[in-house]
Amino acid sequence: MRSLSFLLILGSMGAMAQTPTMEQDSIIVLNEIAVIAQAKEKIKTDLKMGVSVDEYLASSEQISFIKRGAYAWEPLLNNMSTERSSLTIDGMHIFGACTDKMDPITSYVESNNLASVEIQSGQEGGKHGSTIAGSIDLKRKTTGFSPYNQWIGGYQSGFEFNNHQFYNLGNLSFASKKWVTDASIAYRTAQNYKDGHNEEVNHSQYKKFNTSLGIAHKTSELSALRVDAIFDVAKDVGYPALPMDLWLSRAIITSISYKQLFEDKAIKVWDTKAYFNAIEHYMDDTTRPENLVHMDMPGWSTTYGLLSKADFKKGIYASEAQLNVYNNLSIAEMRMYPQDREKQSMFAYTWPWVTTTYAGLSLNNTLKLTPASQLHVGGGLGVNYNKAKYIEFNWIFHPGAAQEKTRVLPSVHASYEVDVQRFNFLVGVGYGHRAPSVSEAYGYYIYNSYDRYDYIGNPDLDNEVSREIKASISYKGDRFGLQAQANYFHIKDYIIGRILSLGSPMNYQSVGVKGYTSLDYATLFNFSLSGHYNLTDNLHWKGSLTYARGQDNDKENLPFIRPLSYQTTLHYSYHDFGFQTSVHGDAKQRDYSPEYGESQTAAYAIWNASVDYSFYVKDIKATFQIGAENLFDAYYSTYADWGNIPRMGRNIYTSLKLNF
Repeated sequence: MRSLSFLLILGSMGAMAQTPTMEQDSIIVLNEIAVIAQAKEKIKTDLKMGVSVDEYLASSEQISFIKRGAYAWEPLLNNMSTERSSLTIDGMHIFGACTDKMDPITSYVESNNLASVEIQSGQEGGKHGSTIAGSIDLKRKTTGFSPYNQWIGGYQSGFEFNNHQFYNLGNLSFASKKWVTDASIAYRTAQNYKDGHNEEVNHSQYKKFNTSLGIAHKTSELSALRVDAIFDVAKDVGYPALPMDLWLSRAIITSISYKQLFEDKAIKVWDTKAYFNAIEHYMDDTTRPENLVHMDMPGWSTTYGLLSKADFKKGIYASEAQLNVYNNLSIAEMRMYPQDREKQSMFAYTWPWVTTTYAGLSLNNTLKLTPASQLHVGGGLGVNYNKAKYIEFNWIFHPGAAQEKTRVLPSVHASYEVDVQRFNFLVGVGYGHRAPSVSEAYGYYIYNSYDRYDYIGNPDLDNEVSREIKASISYKGDRFGLQAQANYFHIKDYIIGRILSLGSPMNYQSVGVKGYTSLDYATLFNFSLSGHYNLTDNLHWKGSLTYARGQDNDKENLPFIRPLSYQTTLHYSYHDFGFQTSVHGDAKQRDYSPEYGESQTAAYAIWNASVDYSFYVKDIKATFQIGAENLFDAYYSTYADWGNIPRMGRNIYTSLKLNF
């Protein structure tokens, strides 16, 4: 019985780490292409096999993206930039090496080595470190131990006609009583895509290779040791919205973890992990001969960390305690050349060797007051230490700024949840701090091609302080379900760029210089309405509607706030066939922000459809799919397309998936 319990727990991607507080957060299950909602039932089925991690995340109402090309989109949680959210892989902190944010953490994994994505809104995401928007934790696939030797594998290949994308994804796992091995490999290559006018969007190509390996050993009936590694490399990645492209990006992500389960004790599981990751990222403009001055922008990021968490349960009380410690070194350079690239004309550190050391302890508690109601209370305390090796770059604009800075980052949250027959009600509040990011505090002449300003960091910025409230109501019937949820953030000392009166731009394309400064406050409101209806046993509908509004203290609009958006999907199954069709779009962007470089975008609606067929070849299950995105070949760009670059036009795709 003890071994069975161990198998069930270790084979569930850390399910023991999910305290009852997880019930109010959305989880996107990648291997089944589904979103598991508050009631933990499958309500989301994607239309497309073999999609990228970005496309998976886009199915969540809480996440939108800034797109600078066809690769490595920047995820926005609750309509806030990545500085205000915590992005992790299995709880590990990984920091990009690009000052232009062209390497979010989501770009260093692939859908075939992930099992789920855990999204926590606001201060409930504070267990992974200080945050305002919340947290996104990418959870990798792990196979449970088996009483007999077992091989599990899968292979998927596909082709997309618009950009001639070709991909291969492979997985292989072995499980026995004492050992488990999980391996994956992925390769994608794509050329420039064409927009709705059938015109080629230059510099939108990319190549990506990703592989991972995990080995676990059962050290006792109730404990196991595991080592994991991910290697990712991207080459020749074009960014049509930027004045330069990516020559090479490489990442190595490693960890060693030990998990111990307990019987008949208040503590149920203790899981500790040490990790290391290193990223190098090289942007250059050698493919842009039109640039008058050539530039290279290499960057490096190295992180060591320790993560230790324990779950407790006694009667009506459950708790999770988590310790996070990490040290990161971020370096970025800017090198300018004349037409003769053999001669270097200028050099600067855009991230002047900035060290960030963080240590935080969080505690999340759940008290089951009655069989139908529970109280969630949690919080944490973090200490953030920064040191800039070459602080003289910051002294040019902020004379006498301290080379070292220590910040205390508290957080607290509480919510009450109750079930009344088929209804669920939840209300909650939160309070938390976050420290300025490396770019916000120490950035030096970071060019923003969206508003065409060079940005300067300020080491003396105050912490952002967030106060939030949230509420949700859901109904679950036999065939019909509906959920409405909303949150409101009041963020004191909101950090954003404002024009500086001193200094001249360094990039010849810049129109001026902006410095990061703190507004008195800013407010953000997010609302979503989602539902599903099983019309018959074989015909299912689901839909969602989202709305957001962000304003600064002068009631001016904040940038990159999603307008009213919608999505509706129908899925029909008949024997071994499946048919899916969907329509999604945005309303006209009315609340845009010219001050921060935005221009108004028009409304659009996109229709997608696909059909798949499943069959068996001996013991191998095969699924073939053919589909089309943007069937009407609409020409459009969204509020989040950097520089209003047009999206992809009509795209026919095929895919074949094998599982054994």
